[in-house]
Amino acid sequence: MRKLEMKLYVGNLSYQMTDADLEAAFAAFGTVSSAKIITDRETNRSKGFGFVEFANRSEAEAAIESLNGKDVSGRALVVNEARPPKPRTGSNPRGRF
Repeated sequence: MRKLEMKLYVGNLSYQMTDADLEAAFAAFGTVSSAKIITDRETNRSKGFGFVEFANRSEAEAAIESLNGKDVSGRALVVNEARPPKPRTGSNPRGRF
């Protein structure tokens, strides 16, 4: 990831929201590189959170400022800078069985 890019965590999403809806909600603040809602592997249903990546850090910060706590589709969004993923632990490094 280049230094200017910034990835945001977006929580408390409506379960009906799509990737396109998520991108549209954040596009007003700048260029969205990607927008992805995380889904359950088995049911393919939304887990209620996702990630939005901006090409420009200042645009991402403006989105956090404006959308954190704002009601979107009947839910108050939680928006902040994404943290790096934690390493998985357990006897199986793939974390599945």
